[in-house]
Amino acid sequence: MTIKEVVPNAQVRKGVMTGADADAGAEEVHYDLNGKVFTEVDFTMKQIYDAIPEHCFHPSMLRSLGYVVRDFFLVGSLVYAASFIQYLPSSVGRFIAWTVYTVVQGMVFTGIWILGHECGHGAFSESKAVNHSVGLFLHSFLLVPFHAWRLSHSKHHKATGNMEREVVFVPHTRESYLKTKFGKHADPEHSKFAEIVQDAPIVSIFKLFIHQVFGWPAYLFTAVSGPLYDVPFYKLNHFYFGEDGPYFGPKDTRHIIISDVAMAAMIYALYLFGQAVGHWNAILLYAIPYLMVNHWIVAITYLQHSDGALPHYHDNVWTFAKGATATIDRDFGFIGRHLFHSIIETHVLHHLVSTIPFYYSHEASAAIKKVMGKSYIADTDTNLLVALWRNQRNCMFAEESVKGSGILFYRNLHGKGMPPRQLTTAN
Repeated sequence: MTIKEVVPNAQVRKGVMTGADADAGAEEVHYDLNGKVFTEVDFTMKQIYDAIPEHCFHPSMLRSLGYVVRDFFLVGSLVYAASFIQYLPSSVGRFIAWTVYTVVQGMVFTGIWILGHECGHGAFSESKAVNHSVGLFLHSFLLVPFHAWRLSHSKHHKATGNMEREVVFVPHTRESYLKTKFGKHADPEHSKFAEIVQDAPIVSIFKLFIHQVFGWPAYLFTAVSGPLYDVPFYKLNHFYFGEDGPYFGPKDTRHIIISDVAMAAMIYALYLFGQAVGHWNAILLYAIPYLMVNHWIVAITYLQHSDGALPHYHDNVWTFAKGATATIDRDFGFIGRHLFHSIIETHVLHHLVSTIPFYYSHEASAAIKKVMGKSYIADTDTNLLVALWRNQRNCMFAEESVKGSGILFYRNLHGKGMPPRQLTTAN
């Protein structure tokens, strides 16, 4: 018995290469999950670099440090303001005040994480020593192993959108998705899964909660959302400094140890902080806002790389320019531009040229859009949290929109957007 491909009605359009048309050399047309025609990359990296004004490539250490001072001033101001919450006469008022503090402080903490991210890319200063020193301080403050993250994140940038070499946000194939969800014996061609694969909203809410609160530490400790590495479980974390892990080589051991020591020092500092102000106050002032950092980092990065408009590529057709363009810009208004340092609004630029500091990113982004044309992808209309809910439910797995092309798009089995390729059995 063989498997025969049947092109869904929604894809039977002029230009799709199937059957006899493929043999005749008809042009391939790819459709994303939303049914829009995908425009392949037709620019060079030289064109991108040439389009960006020269000053955008040169970060100012003083200007960057100014943002660090500003963000920590906001942290201190919020902690000072929170010291008066205890004097509110109403328990309801105190609850509301602590909730506001948690949300706002979580956003400020996230901004500090993003400044550490700038350091990891060399976009904070032209000095490597300054980048590493400041980045280690900023990320350790948020319990992030800076050097370990910096090294694994570099691998992500070098293989973005590559189904075989990417290290994070690697989508399931249809087969791996169904086998993960229903067991290793699940038949990916069985039609019954189309009826039961969509979770009930309450289940989706629970999964989204787990994803948002525990996704970031799960990535640090277990390489979740990455490929299946053929190494023991304990070697998958960002704290393992052996030379046989998936992320780091012999030359990285010293940096991993430095990160681990800095993390231990921060944990001890938090213990002393709890001793000084009371452990419950330390939880309110630091630990709960820290959970908000987990939420924002996962939400931001997930939405940058998981969307119905984005392609993925098999290694044989992948190029750096294609992978760097397989991400999306969004708009989070004042918060995105002033607290999150434009990491949401100019992420496409960031993947093409990651050394440009965020305060030049809008200028540089406007310049490269003229070169990229229709291959630039953005969604500035959909609310960030609405997009998170939609994509978490609809972006189930990736498969080729044209068989054999090596270009994949998100699909699902519950009828949202473009359907996956239909497969039938034939004797």
